[in-house]
Amino acid sequence: MKFDELGLSPETLKAVKECGYESPTPIQAKAIPLIQMTRDVVGLAQTGTGKTASFTLPMIDALAGGRAKMRMPRSLILEPTRELAAQVADNFDTYGKYQKLSKALLVGGESMGEQVKLLEQGVDVLIATPGRLLDLFERGSILLNDIRILVIDEADRMLDMGFIPDIDKIVSFIPPTRQTLLFSATMPPEIKKLTEKYLSNPKEVSVAPAASPAETVEQFLVNLHPKDKNEVLDQLLKQEKVETAFIFLNRKKDVDLLAKWLKGKGYNAAPLHGDMAQVQRTKTLAEFKEGKITLLVCSDVAARGIDVNDISHVFNYDVPMTADDYVHRIGRTGRAGKTGRAWMLASDRDQKFMDAIEKLIKKKFEPVDIKSKKGGNKSGGSDSKSFKKPDHQKNERKDNDHKSKDHKANNNNNAPHKSQSQPQKKSPPKNKKYDNDDEGDDVVGFGDDIPSFLK
Repeated sequence: MKFDELGLSPETLKAVKECGYESPTPIQAKAIPLIQMTRDVVGLAQTGTGKTASFTLPMIDALAGGRAKMRMPRSLILEPTRELAAQVADNFDTYGKYQKLSKALLVGGESMGEQVKLLEQGVDVLIATPGRLLDLFERGSILLNDIRILVIDEADRMLDMGFIPDIDKIVSFIPPTRQTLLFSATMPPEIKKLTEKYLSNPKEVSVAPAASPAETVEQFLVNLHPKDKNEVLDQLLKQEKVETAFIFLNRKKDVDLLAKWLKGKGYNAAPLHGDMAQVQRTKTLAEFKEGKITLLVCSDVAARGIDVNDISHVFNYDVPMTADDYVHRIGRTGRAGKTGRAWMLASDRDQKFMDAIEKLIKKKFEPVDIKSKKGGNKSGGSDSKSFKKPDHQKNERKDNDHKSKDHKANNNNNAPHKSQSQPQKKSPPKNKKYDNDDEGDDVVGFGDDIPSFLK
């Protein structure tokens, strides 16, 4: 199928072709005709499938013939993050450049005064995050009783971030005689309830099983001790010949620490997380898209829907605590039919999260054993649950084994006690600190040689 067959206006088709697109993606081919028929639609599609264009293209044509009134937008698109909202706004600029449509972007971290000025002029398309939209609504700066099209994008992410009460409130201000489009990567029971509550006789379109990783992404697992993560990441970045990559962590404070460490190692890295000022987040993301930044060290704020071309790698420095987030993280690479590689660094503490991921994607990871900086890779088997002990623990166990055997040999030979003239073993300095509080380290005892009297 070609875009010409979808019934889009000549102006929109011209803009699409100027972007180099001739054929729609599966989600676009299925959703666009239904949206043109003013049907309510539930779209299930994994990230990187062209989901945003599947609703922006028909919306541009549907809104082209009208004119918005002051403070009364004609359509509303709700997004969970500022980055996603900005990306949707870019889509309207790209595909709607031959249509005379006005838009406003309402997100936190930007001047509220400037946003109010745009609303007072009247906007055809309002793209917003729930918090900022409610703030302006309660101030009387915006009215929602002329909304004809409502889009709830990344619904599962909205659920994860706790925005459902805000969405309930927003929808209560919008006329029920509207067209509602809901897009999500997964369909948990809570989202199913939302579709029944917000949509009228919706048509569901799906282009892939819920939360299935892209087939173009090669996935690898490294089992290690948490203390070895930096060293292993450094090794992988060098041996993989990384061009551009996302590096995901679970905690915001760790994002800053790792980005600083990578910079110290000479890498072109930068952090991105929700506690950063919006101006800095926008600047960082723009530089990453332009290739000025090679490694984007981030929290899951960047995991959903951020469209950056030609990402070669994704590194899960931390195993995500929800299986769905794993799918969305690695979806940053292997997009639009291109190949990508995703690496995960896991310790024995992550076993329950690994089990959940394997259950969701219906695949067992094949661990890769990172021997040393010079040793390269070697397959470690197919059982992802068999987390290997770190090398330094193995060495300690071997030392204890030797000591145990030597001690047995001395007893068997009735070896005499050492005389006072023999050199004594030096005790450790009194001021030396020992790391005895490392959670996760195994207690080293007899090793594999358990004395017979203990059996």
